[in-house]
Amino acid sequence: MTNQTFEQLKKTYESGRTRPLAWRRAQLNALRRLVTENRDAFVSSAMADLGKPAAETVLMELNLVAGEAQFVRNRLGLWTARHPKAMHWMLQPAAGWTIAEPKGVVFIISPWNYPVLLALEPMADALAAGNAVCLKPSELSPNTSKLLAELVPQYLDTEAVRVVEGGPKETGDLLKNPFNHIFYTGGGHVGKIVMRAAAENLTPVTLELGGKSPCFVDRTADINVAARRIAWGKFTNAGQTCVAPDYVLATPDVAEALVKRIAVAVTEFYGEDPKASPDFGRIINDRHFERLCKLLPVGTVPPEEPSSPLVQVASAVGAAMDMVGRRFNAVTTGRGGAGEMAGSANNAAKPTAGSNMAAADDGATASAAVEPSEIHKVPGVFDPAGRIVCGGKVDRAARYIAPTVLYGTSPDAPVMKEEIFGPILPILVVEDAESAIRFINKRSRPLAAYVFSRDHEVRLTFERQTSSGALGYSLPLGHLLSSRLPFGGVGASGIGTYHGKAGFLTFSHVKTVVTKPQFPDTLRLVYPPFNEAKAKLFDIIAKFS
Repeated sequence: MTNQTFEQLKKTYESGRTRPLAWRRAQLNALRRLVTENRDAFVSSAMADLGKPAAETVLMELNLVAGEAQFVRNRLGLWTARHPKAMHWMLQPAAGWTIAEPKGVVFIISPWNYPVLLALEPMADALAAGNAVCLKPSELSPNTSKLLAELVPQYLDTEAVRVVEGGPKETGDLLKNPFNHIFYTGGGHVGKIVMRAAAENLTPVTLELGGKSPCFVDRTADINVAARRIAWGKFTNAGQTCVAPDYVLATPDVAEALVKRIAVAVTEFYGEDPKASPDFGRIINDRHFERLCKLLPVGTVPPEEPSSPLVQVASAVGAAMDMVGRRFNAVTTGRGGAGEMAGSANNAAKPTAGSNMAAADDGATASAAVEPSEIHKVPGVFDPAGRIVCGGKVDRAARYIAPTVLYGTSPDAPVMKEEIFGPILPILVVEDAESAIRFINKRSRPLAAYVFSRDHEVRLTFERQTSSGALGYSLPLGHLLSSRLPFGGVGASGIGTYHGKAGFLTFSHVKTVVTKPQFPDTLRLVYPPFNEAKAKLFDIIAKFS
């Protein structure tokens, strides 16, 4: 079935059906109608899959897809036109230009955390470039996957756009086909699988992965504004956003005030009981829920109902021993020092294609030895995960984890060894901006980094001395929302970019075209045989080149 899908798409593309601008514009118009006319259905599916609030689905998914489709549609004439390029004077008379042509049949593997946005936004770019598209939605958001499979054929060209549902088997079968481009959003572990499969056919790839996106705050920042923006960026979609602030590095003169203000912001956003708030989502499934619970301080999460008093005692003893072990490990690795950074817990599980549990994989969070002076130890904090300032409440049946802020986290804590991808925000106390930069640079390059500082020199230093997919000054998630800015990672956080023109170029081959009239044939001057006169001519040309 998957091979038949590819062959049909290939046949359609080779017929030239997808190349005309009229066809591309018609598909982009239809894509806009798809999301605007089915708003309620998408809201319901996202609620069923993620417990996602309606406002988040509309603002962070549907509106962005509609905006991207309109943005690229309105610029197709300019982007697809010939772009003249100057030719070397030695070749005159001659002319050259570039033209963007479709790559062919492209494969988009989308994740579960933004199941509409991250499926249809890259599709808009691919259609704008004139490609045939095969979309594989994540099986971890089954309601949205089913809805996409039902709606896409109703709005888009069924001969040129196909949706394939299924799990890892279907994804693996599709990857065996010689697509002309593969676009994957998800975790690094599956990203490697996708890249290995693409290498078999020398297929170019775009990998939108993740990482631990840091956030630095110093005393020059407006603490109230910083706290609200950090809380918004972190706890939107219950923290299941690839560019959410993963952890905060705050200087000692502002750290405690910032922690308290973030806790206030959480209450402002979600009320005294976030579980009852219609604006706070849920964790995607039980596996990710349990993974996140293990990142909290020992004893925070009650074990599942013990079967007997003896088991209760054993559980309590085990928790106590775990606490002692963590404290011992924190001491032996140095006060505030980081132990060896391990791979994501997600990698130990069976990989699921399309999953956006973008936790760090082997090598994605590098081994790092942090100088004791860089991270300050907060008095009275004994668990490496830190002290819970707000949140910490969980409900297994509802897959609910409250927006949780941890203060005084150690670099060697489990919560610092993988991308969190959930509503847990550790805050570390760092000496200064230079120490923060050293801390960040000893780890894999993140998908985003954020700086809350009004000090121009601090901003400039972060811009010049750190590397990340994007850098935001006092603005988390901002680059995710703009069609005018390329979005993508660097190193372990991803390969390639999209959004707007960057997305159009990702799904295009920019072809160089040159022309020279046959008369006069000025190239006769460089044809063999090469005599003494031509040698002198070459010397003269070299002097002017």
